[in-house]
Amino acid sequence: MAQKSSGLMRMCSFLLLVILFLPRGMTSSVLTVNGKTESHVLNTQLGSEESLKCAVQNHTGDEGLLWFREGGAVDLKSENKINSSAVCVTAISEDDNGVTFTCKLQRDQSVSISVVLNVPFPPLLSGNDYQTVEEGSAVKLVCNVKSNPQAQMMWYRNSSILTLEKNHHQVQQTSESLQLSITKVKKSDNGTYSCFAYSPLETKTKDFHLFVKDRGSSVPIEPIIAATVVVFLTLCFGLIARRQRIMKCCIKGEDPQRETAL
Repeated sequence: MAQKSSGLMRMCSFLLLVILFLPRGMTSSVLTVNGKTESHVLNTQLGSEESLKCAVQNHTGDEGLLWFREGGAVDLKSENKINSSAVCVTAISEDDNGVTFTCKLQRDQSVSISVVLNVPFPPLLSGNDYQTVEEGSAVKLVCNVKSNPQAQMMWYRNSSILTLEKNHHQVQQTSESLQLSITKVKKSDNGTYSCFAYSPLETKTKDFHLFVKDRGSSVPIEPIIAATVVVFLTLCFGLIARRQRIMKCCIKGEDPQRETAL
C-alpha cells in the first residue's frame, strides 16, 4: 500500500513539473480588440477618429504585441507593446474604407485578430471631360467611381436616359467604373453625355463632352516626302552643273585694268 502511494506521489510530482516547465508557446493566450475576441468590421464616419486597443488575455507573463495596417507594420513606442497596445486612426477618409488593422502576438504571429474599417461616403466621379473623335472611328467614355455603399450607375444624354443602339453603343459597369463605347461614330453622336451615380447617401453626376469632327482626307505622306527629296537633289545637281559657267561669267566681268603688264 505504501509503495502505491509513493508511486502516485512521484507521478503527481512529474506532472506538476511538466506543467511548470511547459514552453510558453503552448499557453492559450487570447487577443481582444476593444473587448471583442473575434475579428470584426468597425463602422465609422468620414473625418472621425477611432482608437483600436489590443489586449492579451490568459497570459502568464509579459507578451509583446505587433500592429499591422494591411501588409505594413505600424511603428509602436516601446511602452505601447507589452500586454496591451493601442493605435489611433485620425481624420478618417474615403481611402481608409476597407483597410484592415491586425494585432498579432509577437512570439506567435499565428495568434492574431483583425478589424476592418467600414467608411460610408457618397460617390466620387472622375474621367476625361472632353474628347474629340473623327467621324467613323470608335471612342470610349469612362466614368470612374468610388463609393460606399456601391452606387448604381446610368448614362444620360440631354436630360434623358441614353437610348442604346444595337451595334453602335455598348455599356460596361464594374465596381470602379461605368464605360460607354461608341463604334463608327456619327455626327449625331456629338454632344454632352452625363454619368449619374445613385447612392443612398447622395446622387452625383459628371458631364462628358464629345466632339465629332469631319473625316479627314487621307494624304499619302511618303510620296510627298520622296518628291520633295527628288526636287531638292535636282536643284543641287543643277547648281553644280552651272557652277563652271557662273564662275566664267564672274571672271569676264572683272576690271581689265587688273591685267596690265609690268
